[in-house]
Amino acid sequence: MFSNFDLNFIIFGIMPYVALTVFLVGSIARYERDPFTWKSSSSQLLRRKQLIWGSILFHVGILTVFFGHLIGLFTPIWVLDALGVPHALKQWMAVLIGGPAGIAALVGGTMLLHRRLGDPRIRATSSNADIIILVLIWLQLAIGLLTITQTMQHMDGHEMVRFMTWSQSVVTWNLNAWLLVVDVHWLYKVHIFLGLIITMLFPFTRLVHMLSGFTAVARYLTRPGYQIVRTRRRKPQPKPENAKATPAE
Repeated sequence: MFSNFDLNFIIFGIMPYVALTVFLVGSIARYERDPFTWKSSSSQLLRRKQLIWGSILFHVGILTVFFGHLIGLFTPIWVLDALGVPHALKQWMAVLIGGPAGIAALVGGTMLLHRRLGDPRIRATSSNADIIILVLIWLQLAIGLLTITQTMQHMDGHEMVRFMTWSQSVVTWNLNAWLLVVDVHWLYKVHIFLGLIITMLFPFTRLVHMLSGFTAVARYLTRPGYQIVRTRRRKPQPKPENAKATPAE
């Protein structure tokens, strides 16, 4: 799959930059032009129990997978070598941590997708973008779990280093980075392709509320060390006219 030279170059050489540009420009444009649409559009009043369980499993799993990919792909290889972390150990950590997290996210996503499509009231209030992005994320999780079957065949960490080098080369504007992933298994290629598609759709869906969550945490961590709190002075209450005088009066 993707054996054609031009297709590989377009997807793994050019598409990452297009996806990042659409992500940044689209997010800023949406926030500036339609700030009131910047929300998760929750439907928690309907089928609340299924939403709670599905949401917990999905969010815990997807956040673990997200930060696992972020740290795993963009940590410089020389840092791992300096810390004495064997590449094989990192590969095992990715499988043992990412695998259960991916399963949890997939189960939670299945519950959320069933809830959104199975309940006529929720389906009526869902936009096409809501359904499409949830389906794409579900497929991405499923394919990500399938890549474990390939990962287990080379636990020396060699393939992991290739993907780390490709990701970091894209960030450093190495236009030949796509050559690193030309001959990897097609499951990895589909996984990368879907990831780029989701990145491009991000600004136009409910996923933008993720940025609000990260921003809120950042503001909390960088808040001033001291907070000035002023108490309100209570106004004296007028005494009732028929109140009895006290001995002091």
